[in-house]
Amino acid sequence: MRRRKRRFLFSTVCTLFILLAGLAGAALFFRIQGKIGASRKTPDALFLEYVECLSKADYTDMYRMLDEQSHLNISEEDFITRHKNIYEGIEASGITAQIGQVAEKDGEAVVSYNMSLGSIAGEINFSNQVKFRKEKKKGYQMVWDDSVIFPELGRSDKVRVSTDKAKRGSVFDRNGLLLAGKGTASSVGLVPGKMSEDSAGDLETLGNLLGISADAIGKKLSAKWVKEDSFVPLKTIKKVDELNLNSMEPREDNVKNKEFQDELLAVPGVLITDTEVRYYPLGESGAHLVGYVQNVTAEDLEKHSGEDYLSDSVIGRSGMEALFEKELKGTNGRTITITDSYGTVKKTLAAKPRVDGKDITLTIDSTLQDEIYQTFKEDKSCTVAMNPYTGEVLALVSTPSYDDNDFILGMSEEKWASLNDDERKPMFNRFRQRFAPGSSFKPITGAIGLSTGAIDPNEDFGGEGLSWRKDESWGNYYVTTLHDYSPVILENAFIYSDNIYFAKAALKIGYDDFMSGLDKLGFNQEIPFDISVTKSQYSNTERIETEVQLADSGYGQGQMLVNPIHLASLYTMFANQGNVMKPYLQYKEEPKSEVWLPGACSSEIADRIQTALGKVISSEHGTGHAAYRNDIEFAGKTGTAEIKASKDDRTGTELGWFAVFTTDPNLETPILLVSMTEDVKDRGGSGYVVRKDKAILNSYISGGR
Repeated sequence: MRRRKRRFLFSTVCTLFILLAGLAGAALFFRIQGKIGASRKTPDALFLEYVECLSKADYTDMYRMLDEQSHLNISEEDFITRHKNIYEGIEASGITAQIGQVAEKDGEAVVSYNMSLGSIAGEINFSNQVKFRKEKKKGYQMVWDDSVIFPELGRSDKVRVSTDKAKRGSVFDRNGLLLAGKGTASSVGLVPGKMSEDSAGDLETLGNLLGISADAIGKKLSAKWVKEDSFVPLKTIKKVDELNLNSMEPREDNVKNKEFQDELLAVPGVLITDTEVRYYPLGESGAHLVGYVQNVTAEDLEKHSGEDYLSDSVIGRSGMEALFEKELKGTNGRTITITDSYGTVKKTLAAKPRVDGKDITLTIDSTLQDEIYQTFKEDKSCTVAMNPYTGEVLALVSTPSYDDNDFILGMSEEKWASLNDDERKPMFNRFRQRFAPGSSFKPITGAIGLSTGAIDPNEDFGGEGLSWRKDESWGNYYVTTLHDYSPVILENAFIYSDNIYFAKAALKIGYDDFMSGLDKLGFNQEIPFDISVTKSQYSNTERIETEVQLADSGYGQGQMLVNPIHLASLYTMFANQGNVMKPYLQYKEEPKSEVWLPGACSSEIADRIQTALGKVISSEHGTGHAAYRNDIEFAGKTGTAEIKASKDDRTGTELGWFAVFTTDPNLETPILLVSMTEDVKDRGGSGYVVRKDKAILNSYISGGR
């Protein structure tokens, strides 16, 4: 019995051993067969692997697939460099291949295929063949030469990408006058063959005049391309306006420029020639609106990768140049060719035509833009001019300003520092900001009060004298006003600009209805305008917190801050039966108004407020009477906002406002002006702004005075 058990166990162990040995042998067999199978891939399968590596830019694995003779013909380093330069140079993408016929004979195979790939110049498609040779240990390997890349490509040939640079579009005003576009400047340079023997002294003199070191000029002159008769450009400066120079009253800056160029020309070897530049005819008058371009930086190229910018491209930095960058820049043309060692084109692989940038026409009136700037240029101010019936923006001016042409010509560090150190902030774009509106806000309170029914326009609020507080809970805080009049009704409150009336009106409206009314008028929201502007607000927090803040808000104080473009848009409701027009900047041959806020108030309320605002101008008691004209009916509202650190602050400043519009929709030149000027305290308050706007209106609207 025991012997039988031992024999049985021995037999089982032997069987298991044989079975395991068999399995191991089978596994070894399949591994060997797998390796043999891998080395015996068909030529078409190998080529598809090659293409897959190519699409991944895995040039190292591609090189490993070549036969021994190909390895002798080209080193791995040269192979990788050749492919990298070509495929990255043309920005190849989406590389695919379709196999055609495969012909095998005597250990060689020829694979026919069709290849397609995307490139910087468009789609490239071609038919080609590649040869494979069977080697003893490896099976089929690719026989490579340059024609595998492109059929016509030889060993000494090159694949070139040529660029036809797109021309940047121009910006025009509504009358076809140039705002940004092609201009001419003066390029100052040296011709080495015409320099004097004392070149060191001349370079020092020239460097001092141009603000360039003599060493920097010397490096430019020592460049390899420079010859005796070469023109070596050093700096671009403003061109002398010969026409203006010969006029009866030449501009002082033009005279100084001529004297400066005469000094430059006195240095032996200096030559001044014309050069094309981006030009801004309005200069300081339109700088904040039009903006400027600058050469792209490395950061720009990285940020805008794939957007067709070149190392010498320009990009819009501000204003319209930045806003319409995509439309203005255009698309560069590209041609990819195969050229021989002499530069002769053998084959054009792909070509994409140049598409120049689009021209942009704005609703802006250059003459009005300049008139406003000249009127306010010594002030810290901003003005918005609109057609109140269409929403067309006629002018956007911020003062003081800067000359956007300086950025094109190359601004010196000294000039840049002076702009940034100027306490008047000439680089600061005021029409994009928000300010305390003061009494210019009262028509908005009136519209909300009438719409909610909180205000009866004929109710006499009673005379309170020149100061008032609701009750003792306000402590020592009083609302003050400048005029005593009777009866204290809505129309008279507009005419005399009564702060007390509108403080009481806000309290009658109440917190929730007042804030709700303002929310419906676009407060705390982005306004639908081409230029991004700061949101208007009625509180520094989410809501109006106190009764005093609510009362102050009613006449545009408290924590009320309004963007001038937003305020101008809201005033359009009084000229359009209660509809607020959407402001816009792109010109249309047939102006088509678009309503932003339909039914902001009823037509009856709009007419009532417009009538009252008309009397602000026509009445001899009206705060805007200085703008009165007997041939044109205006409606408007003044405003003087106090800017102070606290309620007891006596050292604060004042902002002056004037919002005014023509009431006749059939007028040839309808206009709405909203102007804000800082620091009008002791200069007449809002009256200072009214007088300046009157001069603008008289100039813009022809006729009697």
